Amino acid sequence: MSKRFYKLPIKPDSFFTKKEHDTCDIKQSIAHYIHLINTTSFGECTFDETFGSSIWELDFDNLKSANKLKSLIKDSIEDSIKAHEKRLTNISVQVKIKQEEILSTDAANRIKKRVDLVIRAKVKQTNEDFKYVEYFYIGPLSYQ
Repeated sequence: MSKRFYKLPIKPDSFFTKKEHDTCDIKQSIAHYIHLINTTSFGECTFDETFGSSIWELDFDNLKSANKLKSLIKDSIEDSIKAHEKRLTNISVQVKIKQEEILSTDAANRIKKRVDLVIRAKVKQTNEDFKYVEYFYIGPLSYQ
């Protein structure tokens, strides 16, 4: 049973000009979708206000400890993936937070919190192991 999964970003002109849109395998499709969940704030999708994660709400929160932030981010991402990414099972989310100095071309370097995210799961359709690794900075949010 082969399905077509489209690569992000979606290029609408490909559909309207009857050109073939870039496709990817199921693991890449899941990774794109998880990235979308991570970088979307709750309420941003008007058709489903539960889609997203709480990262945006915690972005400038300097009052919470690293352990509290880690727990909030982990729970939010894990809950969102379980609710919205139905192609995965046995989902496990690992979060690490550390301070990192961001070198700048001007004289003022900045210190930001780096959030390392590792998600492990099984792909339901193929029973293959799935691993997703991403890191981003908060205060303000940016990712590579």
